[in-house]
Amino acid sequence: MIDAALIQQCADPRLSVEIVQKFVEEVGAADHLTVTVKSGDRTYAVPHPKTAEEAMELTQKYIGQVVVRVGLTQYPAGLGVADKSQLSMGLFDPCENLKMGTALFGKIYRIVTKWYGHPRPEAFDDAIWSYGTGVFEGERVFYSDDPGDVKVAEPKAVDDEQIDSERADGSNETAEAGEGPSEPPFKDEDPNKASIRIDLSGIKAHNTDPKTAGQ
Repeated sequence: MIDAALIQQCADPRLSVEIVQKFVEEVGAADHLTVTVKSGDRTYAVPHPKTAEEAMELTQKYIGQVVVRVGLTQYPAGLGVADKSQLSMGLFDPCENLKMGTALFGKIYRIVTKWYGHPRPEAFDDAIWSYGTGVFEGERVFYSDDPGDVKVAEPKAVDDEQIDSERADGSNETAEAGEGPSEPPFKDEDPNKASIRIDLSGIKAHNTDPKTAGQ
């Protein structure tokens, strides 16, 4: 679990400690230097950076062609930049990454809650999904306006007995999220259609589809 002191110091103050903890638990990485490279439902095996400089080099290598998520909150690395040279080393600073990630998630959570009309526990799950895909109700939610003062629900606690029950009957299984824009394209182009082309043939892709995993 992420340190509460780091949350108090760095996270978006509009979100409670419990929401931030649950958010990082759902989408985050244990290592602040983690770089995740994805295309559609495939996650590519890339070298794990040992320094922030290595993490930046890896990010710049793949940004603009495939989806790149970085740091504690797996923040979409290309959001708000027009060129890879504009990427900030703050992406790999635990405090700065937490600040950016929780601010983005908080906006999305408020958008989803407003759509529901009032705070609901399932809005949190929908917001997590939208954070991962960049899409909510067909809209590119990363670029949507923040609705402002919207009260959100605290994430519902699930006890061990309920988890075991759901696993037994399969009711907790979810479909793989559909592919959608999860970071901004450079120069208003789809990142999968960008002019920069890279050869991914030398890295191994892991199929993350739960329906076909292990086959």
